[in-house]
Amino acid sequence: MSDYSGHVAAGTGAARRRVTVGGIDVEIVKRSVGPMDNNAYLLTDLNSGEALLIDAANDAPALLDLVDGVTVAAIHTTHGHFDHWQALEVLRQATGAPVYVGPGDQEMMEPVADRTAEHGGRLQVGGFEVEFLHTPGHTPGSVCILLRADDRHHLFTGDTLFPGGPGNTFGNAEAFARIMGSLRECLFTLPDDTWVYPGHGDDTTLGAERPHLDEWQERGW
Repeated sequence: MSDYSGHVAAGTGAARRRVTVGGIDVEIVKRSVGPMDNNAYLLTDLNSGEALLIDAANDAPALLDLVDGVTVAAIHTTHGHFDHWQALEVLRQATGAPVYVGPGDQEMMEPVADRTAEHGGRLQVGGFEVEFLHTPGHTPGSVCILLRADDRHHLFTGDTLFPGGPGNTFGNAEAFARIMGSLRECLFTLPDDTWVYPGHGDDTTLGAERPHLDEWQERGW
């Protein structure tokens, strides 16, 4: 949808856009939930009604309302930090959907994930497919979701990439080196018009952020 800006705020409803994937209409819905302005995303095949929920972060009633009327085929948790899975068990029980999390982050979570999101793995949801991209640094098992639509790529980055830089590595030099490697060697190999949907706050594109990679490297965060 042409008026989609990617800006949402807790208590203000959802932002929606439609993209086409191999001729199939897919709706992307973004909603902010909880006190840490976490973004939850719902990707739905509008033909079959099957959907992928990314980060059941908080406010279970709001997320239950979000998934009402669709069949949740899977729930992906971008990483193991507590603010990204507070509503997970409620959503899993309500939908019966399997939960995916990246390798290395399961021990950070109280809900037990059903499946591991391995790098390069693919998940079929209705008529569209997404790819798992393992991007360690913010956490050992951070995993982004890539949707290759007909217009452009759509990248759901959790806390790996935001407008203005990588996710927090908490002063750990090794973790910062890992996250910068994840950005340079994985995410920024994608085209500049790739739309970035982060785990908190507003969206961006890889083209808007690419010129600042060396700046981030030099500042060390």
